[in-house]
Amino acid sequence: MSDSAPVPYPLSSEVGQPVASTSSAAAGSSTGPATTGTGSSQSRQAAEDARKDRTLAEFMLMLDDYEPLIPNEVTDYYLQKVGFECEDPRLKRLLSLAAQKFVSDIAADAFQHARIRTNAAGGRARASQPLYGGSGSLKDRTRTTLTMDDLSAALQEYGINARKPDYYL
Repeated sequence: MSDSAPVPYPLSSEVGQPVASTSSAAAGSSTGPATTGTGSSQSRQAAEDARKDRTLAEFMLMLDDYEPLIPNEVTDYYLQKVGFECEDPRLKRLLSLAAQKFVSDIAADAFQHARIRTNAAGGRARASQPLYGGSGSLKDRTRTTLTMDDLSAALQEYGINARKPDYYL
């Protein structure tokens, strides 16, 4: 075992180079002829771990140039509000990217709920709409309106209750 702690991801100068793993070297030297099957599975596991480390390192380097849709100041504000302290801007961008994907998934699910609701209404809703001449009527018939019910149904799939409480008289 070495005295220095391993770096969680290689530096930019080490990205294209293979990552040497101390566990694979120790596993290769300790295996004898009786444990060759175990040694090959350990070497495959070490190779898979090295590939994952290289992929993570390349992804983290790509985050240097990435500008998320959620501004860094907004991310910093909410991270500070919950007590998260980190100086690595790549990690902050990764969290911002995760939040962006979460919001995008919810919006896509809400859109699907709206499309299902619109198609379930079928010809009744479309037949009741007056037909105006021109290209605007075709556009209006294909336009989907997102309602709070659609958004609430999408959020419910993620365990978030966004419904208004019932009003009691």
